[in-house]
Amino acid sequence: MAAGAGGLLAAALLLVVAGPRPAPAELTDGNSEHLKREHSLMKPYQGAGSAAMPLWDFQGSTMVTSQYVRLTPDERSREGSIWNRVPCFLKDWELHVHFKIHGAGKKNLHGDGLALWYTQERLVPGPVFGSKDNFHGLAIFLDTYPNDEATERVFPYISAMVNNGSLTYDHSKDGRWTELAGCTADLRNQNHDTFLAIRYSRGRLTVMTDVEDKNEWKNCIDIAGVQLPTGYFFGASAGTGDLSDNHDIISMKLFQLMVEHPLEDESVDWTKIEPSVSLLKSPKDNVDDPTGNFRSGPLTGWKVFLLLLCALLGIIVCAVVGAVVFQKRQERNKRFY
Repeated sequence: MAAGAGGLLAAALLLVVAGPRPAPAELTDGNSEHLKREHSLMKPYQGAGSAAMPLWDFQGSTMVTSQYVRLTPDERSREGSIWNRVPCFLKDWELHVHFKIHGAGKKNLHGDGLALWYTQERLVPGPVFGSKDNFHGLAIFLDTYPNDEATERVFPYISAMVNNGSLTYDHSKDGRWTELAGCTADLRNQNHDTFLAIRYSRGRLTVMTDVEDKNEWKNCIDIAGVQLPTGYFFGASAGTGDLSDNHDIISMKLFQLMVEHPLEDESVDWTKIEPSVSLLKSPKDNVDDPTGNFRSGPLTGWKVFLLLLCALLGIIVCAVVGAVVFQKRQERNKRFY
């Protein structure tokens, strides 16, 4: 594995004792005064139906209409993406995405899904929902098809991944080895609007959904210790394989968060930060349950060996302590004779 993988995986492998879970982050109400139009995609789309859009580039099967940006049609083996041309230099931001995933396929006969990106690379096609693998930055996957037949996870499933270019997304396991957190969300073939919000502020990543037609955000992902640089690009991509769906983006709205930072942050070059996550349990030590949450995985060979070694050392220590105590008692009893 590349040398860069050591730092990222070492950080992920730190086992910590979880404290009280932080309260769900309150999302902005979408006040237009914080809206960053240079990073937002909204109707009416300028350049709809043409090969060019101000501030946005698209490729592959992407089609821009007056009502939506269709990344893939409901056809097999299609890939498409749309990317903001302007790098984002905000340290604290919130992205609201209005999307629709729909098609003629019935249960488990549709795919593959949609990805939302904040990455160094842009407009690079690849195998990860129509975009590049081994990317630098953040990806949020809206996966609609379970490739791992042994999984107990309920799909569609939303997951987060942070990468410094050294990690590979494993489609056969639905990205479980590199997933930071995730949740199940019934977001496909809905007759109402479906939304997702991604919030990044002071090292905390929060993902929330509004897919139940309740006009309220539901917590999905909440992770502290996430480091993302500035100067990356926002984008969205989708891909189909043997199964297919329409993957539509209706809008992407980016809001600036007005957050105070410590004085020492002023000396940091945020463009030079490497994407990373700290104080996290390794995803490889987890298996999923039907709710989408993690529980401890089965004991592997090395874990059993460590447990037996600890037990043996414990027995030896107890035996030594017992022998010392017994000897001292014997010496004390001899003094009385």
